Amino acid sequence: MKRLGLSIYPDQMPLEETVKYLQLASGYGFKRVFSCLLSAEGGRQEILNQYQPVLKEAASLGMEVIVDVAPSLFHKLNLSYDDLSFFHELGAAGIRLDEGFDGSKEAAMTYNRHELKIELNMSSGTRQIENIMSFKPDAEMLIGCHNFYPQAYTGLSRKHFLKTSQQFKAHGLRTAAFISSANGEIGPWPVSEGLCTLEEHRELGIDVQAKDLFATGLIDDIIIGNAFASEEELRALSMIDMDVLSLKVDWSESATDLERKIVLEEQHFNRGDVSEYVIRSTQSRVKYREHSFPPHSTEHIKKGDVLIINDLYGHYRGELQIALRDMPSYGKKNVVGRIPEQEHFLLDQIHSWSKFRFV
Repeated sequence: MKRLGLSIYPDQMPLEETVKYLQLASGYGFKRVFSCLLSAEGGRQEILNQYQPVLKEAASLGMEVIVDVAPSLFHKLNLSYDDLSFFHELGAAGIRLDEGFDGSKEAAMTYNRHELKIELNMSSGTRQIENIMSFKPDAEMLIGCHNFYPQAYTGLSRKHFLKTSQQFKAHGLRTAAFISSANGEIGPWPVSEGLCTLEEHRELGIDVQAKDLFATGLIDDIIIGNAFASEEELRALSMIDMDVLSLKVDWSESATDLERKIVLEEQHFNRGDVSEYVIRSTQSRVKYREHSFPPHSTEHIKKGDVLIINDLYGHYRGELQIALRDMPSYGKKNVVGRIPEQEHFLLDQIHSWSKFRFV
């Protein structure tokens, strides 16, 4: 099951506001929480006093809390990889290793007596996961999560993101990545240029970022990296179909009721014999073969246009298409709507037999 998550930073966020934020997000179905101990100051007791009340509130709401750690934190707090009781006392459900150990230690940590999950950094681009798997970890307790990147233009490229995500998915591990709120200004460090994993997401709407990550088929959990996200953003994320790519459509004024019905209510998938020019959803032409689709709005077609084949194309009438390139219509394709330009890149996620829908 795919999940939504958010981030909290108890060393920088007022307790009362943080608790309200968690409660609000829980109401919208959020199940994961990320927190960072790398920026926490003070000793063990100071960190417990600051983090424990918030983490336990999250746990009481049914949220799984993973805290970010590194070997330097283990040294600072005099902790050992074979005794994770401090994190259990803190109220965490797991720890994220921002930096790794030697492979054998990570594997051993998955057998900890507190049943804390061990989350690995997915963004490093090394063969770390293969090394850890060679030491026979408890794979049920091993998960992965990408980094987020506070500095603009330092986030991951899509090529690297896909490569490293596939490394983890090849072992059947649960994965996560970060998206960024346009409203959030709080993170672990004093930089507020967004906290996303993919650089190309930094200026996009939060729901578009999430739809893209889910559509890769490589990410199970999506976490808002910065705080506080607005309630509007939380609501928008809660309405996303996590399993089928959903595209927004702005209607043409001339779109008929039947054309709108086909766009919104039919189950769409791209044909297996894919085209470079259009995405083709052909079942509607079978279902509605007895109906008429008079020509209208047959102007020059642009990328992102949602099309219904009209009567001039004979037995093809009623077929739905999405334009991938600009092209002439020849008067045979009705432009019934348009996908917002911000979502055009999502069309690259629709491959042969990919399912998709419109909202």
